Amino acid sequence: MAEKQLDDLFYDTLKDIYFAERQILKALPKMARAASSDKLKAAFEKHKEETQGQIERLQEIFELLGKRAQGKTCEAIQGIIAEGEEIMEDFKGSPALDAGLISSAQAVEHYEMARYGTLKAWAEQLGHKQAVQLLDATLKEETKTDADLSSLATASLNASGKKAA
Repeated sequence: MAEKQLDDLFYDTLKDIYFAERQILKALPKMARAASSDKLKAAFEKHKEETQGQIERLQEIFELLGKRAQGKTCEAIQGIIAEGEEIMEDFKGSPALDAGLISSAQAVEHYEMARYGTLKAWAEQLGHKQAVQLLDATLKEETKTDADLSSLATASLNASGKKAA
């Protein structure tokens, strides 16, 4: 068997994040329905649209590489999503639910930011200029979404989850 190279790792990680994005796309509507804050619902709905665009960018990168767009099971995102589902179940109807949803969403965002940052660096090293641009666009969206979620949390949703003293 041939020794694996950085381009093999790049492709393998691309399949990982492709699977992850498709799972996230399925989870976002559930999170939007569970949220009690209209602003949080809107944030999840907006990110669902962005996620669809991110999936399309990944498909474009696969095409640039001459590879079929396919996912590889991502245990990490499955675990993060499962934790989010547990929060939705355990805190349903609770004033802390929205804060829990934000924490789950930010865990997803941080995973994505780590993956896209790594993929972008590898694409630069491998000379995949178009892939660098596509990955950078997604990384910027993920970073903005994370910042928007932080703003929502600190503006009111975390405080509304506190029990009155």
